[in-house]
Amino acid sequence: MTSERHEAASPDDDRLRISELADLAGLSEAELIALVDCGVLAPAEGLPGQWVFGLRSLTVARTARRLREEFELEPHGVALLLGFMARIRRLEEELRELQARLPR
Repeated sequence: MTSERHEAASPDDDRLRISELADLAGLSEAELIALVDCGVLAPAEGLPGQWVFGLRSLTVARTARRLREEFELEPHGVALLLGFMARIRRLEEELRELQARLPR
């Protein structure tokens, strides 16, 4: 029987530095900073310039890039549209929950 050594995942495995997030999302660090300023992204920790983001931020940043490119939006427009999209998702979830309570 062979023994395999499995190392525990580092707590940093689920975090991205701003430079990593920029590379993976296809945005510049300046664009990410603008999204933070607009409230679209929230760093998990760190001081400006040393921010660390959770993995969920990658999805948000990629969506922001896609919206910016497809609709030629400024960061504030992207922030507004992302806010609307999040609200729609929450309302759809609420609607599904309410529909599930209805008698069939």
